[in-house]
Amino acid sequence: MTDDERRAWSGERVEMVRRQIAARGVLDERVLEAMRTVPREVFVPEHEHERVCMDGPLPIGHGQTISQPYIVALMLELLELKPSDRVLEVGSGSGYATAVMSRLVRSVVGIERHGDLAREASARLASLGYDTARIVHGDGTTGWAEGAPYDAILVSAAAGDGVPAALLGQLAVGGRLIVPVVVDEKRQRLVRVRRVAGDQYKREELGAVSFVPLVEGIPELGE
Repeated sequence: MTDDERRAWSGERVEMVRRQIAARGVLDERVLEAMRTVPREVFVPEHEHERVCMDGPLPIGHGQTISQPYIVALMLELLELKPSDRVLEVGSGSGYATAVMSRLVRSVVGIERHGDLAREASARLASLGYDTARIVHGDGTTGWAEGAPYDAILVSAAAGDGVPAALLGQLAVGGRLIVPVVVDEKRQRLVRVRRVAGDQYKREELGAVSFVPLVEGIPELGE
């Protein structure tokens, strides 16, 4: 990529953040700056580049999508991320939200059930030098116990049967979890869960969203 191309992409991201994110009420300047900085174009297929900064999700293969920029920024603001946080993302897809969070926290692990997506996301993070983030291949409904407890957990897929118990158990006391939850066939709600004590959690509903489903298990080769 030439210097002129980099400058052009940077300008598009600045406009994306101004028009689609800040103008809609996301105020956390650390989140806004991370969204301006991380090259979103690296995390989508090349044939989708002309739509990379548009206000909507984009396909990334295997029936998965990269979420619209506003939703990514909103969820990260709602997580109340701090520089000292250790974070888990469930359903990391192309690795974009994992990359953005790596600019905001001490460390972040993204877990992805599709092996090809996990490998591609890992390569992207390495190419960008984001060495505080990593992607692992596994079943996101079981979390990633190796790194627990986490100060924050982001679930980037819709849970149909409530928040998986394994994720609640891997959340540190005082930690925050953001997850889309299926209400019925047509509706999903964004939910924030705080672990206030050992087995005590506080739940808040934060608005309507639309995500691909959170699926248990790891696909067979070729799926």
